Amino acid sequence: MASNGIHLNALDPRSLSELRNLAKNGSNANEALRGASKQIEALFLQMMLKAMRDATPANGPMDSDQTRLAQELHDQQLASNLAQSKSTGLAEALFRQLGGGKTGQETGVGKNGKAENTASATQAARHATNAPPSSRWSMIEPPGAGITSAASARAANKRETGGEIAGTATLTAKLAATVDAARSATGKVPEHVRDFVADVWPYAHAASRATGIPAHFMVAQAALETGWGAKQPKNADGTPSYNLFNIKAGRGWDGPTTAQQTVREYIDESWQRQKTAFRSYSSYSEAFADYAKLLTASPRYADVLGKNSAAAFAQGLQNAGYATDPMYADKLMRIIGGNTLKNALAMTA
Repeated sequence: MASNGIHLNALDPRSLSELRNLAKNGSNANEALRGASKQIEALFLQMMLKAMRDATPANGPMDSDQTRLAQELHDQQLASNLAQSKSTGLAEALFRQLGGGKTGQETGVGKNGKAENTASATQAARHATNAPPSSRWSMIEPPGAGITSAASARAANKRETGGEIAGTATLTAKLAATVDAARSATGKVPEHVRDFVADVWPYAHAASRATGIPAHFMVAQAALETGWGAKQPKNADGTPSYNLFNIKAGRGWDGPTTAQQTVREYIDESWQRQKTAFRSYSSYSEAFADYAKLLTASPRYADVLGKNSAAAFAQGLQNAGYATDPMYADKLMRIIGGNTLKNALAMTA
């Protein structure tokens, strides 16, 4: 808590302004330094939460831009609350490392109660508060740089004591442990996702040779269309259709079809439910082969073939009318660049 009772919330610009004023005022170096330490911890925790969210498949019926925004806001507030609750101890470690909690001349506070030298506290506080709003929510690298520069400056001024060396080692160990925990969490891939990628990867390579489209782009599209294989259209007897790309059984299709499926289509600027039948295949191999044939045989997909850019591939499909969802390209690019696919492919290779 700040000396005036204002809660230092990493998501509230007013609290950032309050922290900046504390740093400039210099009347309470410890409060400014503690607030800056909490800000840095909150930003770090938010990046951890974001990384873990990215590693979790999100293709359910409730997944939308609105729900994702609400989730991001919730995670931001959660990160702030965790930093305030001292549950991880990272903010306290930063606070102590930068000289917080000391008294008298060690903190630069004279007998008259006025700050005489608060360089370490104000430097850390200003670093956490002076960044532009657009970068505050992704400051995992800048805070680390600020911590290093502040600690280095302090060490240069007090090398005789040798205390900063041990403090730096302790802080580095805590940060390394936190980063390792985040990497461990984000490296986990649900079993059904891992199995799905492993099952379709060989056939994606074959389709890639026929279309010039990178194999992982097509795996990502299959994941988007079927929720990593869990929601592919079913045949009348309940068996899988292996239709990973939700290709409909139009008038030109004379092969097997699925039972009538209820699907959501974006028509006339609104979502509508429609009944339709999809093509049915005997294997994933047949599904990828038919997908490659569809793209290479139809002139409408000429701008999709051979694309090595995720944005060009995804936008090309949307422009060609592959799907009616106006956010189709964005969703596809998010899967292509997401940690879930990357980690699953790393396990498959």
